[in-house]
Amino acid sequence: MSAVPHAGRARLSRAARERVEFYLAIAPWLIGFVFFTGGPIIASIYFSFTDWNILSAPRWVWLDNYRELVAVDPIFWVALYNTAFYTVGHVPLTFAVALGAALLLNCKVPLVPFFRTVYYLPTVTAGVAISILWLWIFNPEFGLVNYALGLVGIQGPGWLFSKEWAKPALIIMSAWGFGEAMVILLAGLQGVPDHLYEAAKIDGANPWDEFRHVTLPMLSPVIFFVLIVSVINSFQIFTNVWVMTRGGPADATLMYVLQMYLKAFSDLKMGYTSAMAWILFAIVLALTIVQFRFANRWVYYEDDAKPGDGR
Repeated sequence: MSAVPHAGRARLSRAARERVEFYLAIAPWLIGFVFFTGGPIIASIYFSFTDWNILSAPRWVWLDNYRELVAVDPIFWVALYNTAFYTVGHVPLTFAVALGAALLLNCKVPLVPFFRTVYYLPTVTAGVAISILWLWIFNPEFGLVNYALGLVGIQGPGWLFSKEWAKPALIIMSAWGFGEAMVILLAGLQGVPDHLYEAAKIDGANPWDEFRHVTLPMLSPVIFFVLIVSVINSFQIFTNVWVMTRGGPADATLMYVLQMYLKAFSDLKMGYTSAMAWILFAIVLALTIVQFRFANRWVYYEDDAKPGDGR
């Protein structure tokens, strides 16, 4: 009779030991999250309502930072416009290039693994190195782009040195990093059942019909994910503009996160910068919610009777 309680205590002690081992295993990540991610996020909520320059104690100003950003600071709207302009150009261009590359790499031809690696390499290359490379490519005097345009009799623009062409240059450059979206889309393409294409061929569908009525609907959840991540990432562009233009010329490439960096580490306006960060969070959250609301009109899941019918 005494063996049963003893076995129960043994199981209990083993379960307790496993719990201790589990928390010890995640402790490094948990400590890092609390001190370097979660803690600063919570602290930034408080600092966004204060006037704080690091050198002195925070002074509570309530909504003054938000009011100044929206109603007084014109650079806030310039940075927001530049970032929105970049997003509108970057997201569809990069997606189109990534989808085209994924479709090509989904074909059963020789050396496909090699080309997959080559196309993905720019994604893992250091952002500073890529920025320096594109500075040379876009150089108006001896850059490759203007040299190629000159061969067909076109006078190339100033690109990054031109207020009108600086943002388009950044958008064109952004397509270089299509590898991450390409890999995700390629995984989605390889998950499309072959029997759907076989059924389409039996019905007399041509390649365009297969792409429009089979590939796109089955790929729509993956496309939805890629678009959400692309929009979020585009609002956080920083490295390229910091290395290549520092926001110039004439604030033409002054992006939102770059303006946050300048306010925080040049002007030491940490409370002001915290307010900017939370406004950016609200904008990205609103855009994500809008995308989810419209997703039921075009995102198709295999167990649904029609795209996004909510089941």
